[in-house]
Amino acid sequence: MLVAIGSENPVKVKAIQNVFEYFFDEIAFKSLKISTSVEPQPMGLEETLIGAIERALYSLREIKADLGVGIEAGLIKATEPLKGFLNQQICAIVDSKGFLTLGFSQPFQTPPQVVEGLLSLKAREMEEILEDITGIKGIGEKEGAIGYLTNKLITRYDLCMQAVASALIPRLNRLLYSSSEMYNAMELLKWLKEKRGCNS
Repeated sequence: MLVAIGSENPVKVKAIQNVFEYFFDEIAFKSLKISTSVEPQPMGLEETLIGAIERALYSLREIKADLGVGIEAGLIKATEPLKGFLNQQICAIVDSKGFLTLGFSQPFQTPPQVVEGLLSLKAREMEEILEDITGIKGIGEKEGAIGYLTNKLITRYDLCMQAVASALIPRLNRLLYSSSEMYNAMELLKWLKEKRGCNS
């Protein structure tokens, strides 16, 4: 089985490889630099989902793999009465038939000064602000914000692992999940883009 990975970020790549190798034998990987239609720092659930799905779809098409996998980290506004934004990794897995499964990591509260920097357009993505705060160059390709905030008890790699493993659940348990429980990747992507357009 050939798996196309829609990122060259070493944390994402390692997490995807390790999860797939845990469940499958005779597997090969190809990581690709993929451009998406979302901002460098996705804001909101729809935008984060779009980024993850596009990474999976476009990498699958690029090399005609069996599966395409995309991970996107987004800031999702907490619903009232909760405040602030939650940081969450979303994984999309698309197969050659166009079926999509999704997985999510545990969310965590984003520091207010990071959110303020993004909303005021002082930075284009969270990593820029975190590098200034932490002094860790390339923190998004290392322990991530969660690693810094938890003193490496939990790292970005752990969150990526969670998202990938949960996205595989319907594919690993076919007797419990039929194809009707999977999404059509192109249809969902179109719906999300239309919804985002209405919200913008």
